[in-house]
Amino acid sequence: MTRTMTVLMAATLLLTGAAVRAQTPAPAPAPAPLLDANTATEAQLATVPLLGAPLAKTIVSRRPFKSITELDALLTPTLSRMQITEVYGRVFVPVNLNTGSDAEILLIPGLGNRMLREFKEYRPYTAIEQFRREIGKYVSKDEVARLERYVLIK
Repeated sequence: MTRTMTVLMAATLLLTGAAVRAQTPAPAPAPAPLLDANTATEAQLATVPLLGAPLAKTIVSRRPFKSITELDALLTPTLSRMQITEVYGRVFVPVNLNTGSDAEILLIPGLGNRMLREFKEYRPYTAIEQFRREIGKYVSKDEVARLERYVLIK
């Protein structure tokens, strides 16, 4: 084998390896912690994009929120629906899986009517493991973990 062929083969192997690495997606970053609007400090809320200090102060002064719909009513005059959805990626009032209304469940970011039906179909929930098992039939483990951040069982 000539030296030129050896160099070409080595370059091809290096480029192929680089192409494979480039096609392999990087792991998704861990989501930011989800703050409970009823327990987060004013300082924590103020760091959430789109809230800022004045809205954080208002949230703290209006607590406790019985449900996410109460927080939603507070935010609606100030923020657009898209902005509120973005805020709900960082701050939320957990929804009780056994008693949450359709309106409360549908405020979970990315949740539509199909998943609303699935959430309600398995009531009453007795443990979060049941939620993981049943909802895991419809979405990935990562999505179950994301949704689990928004719910609780009472």
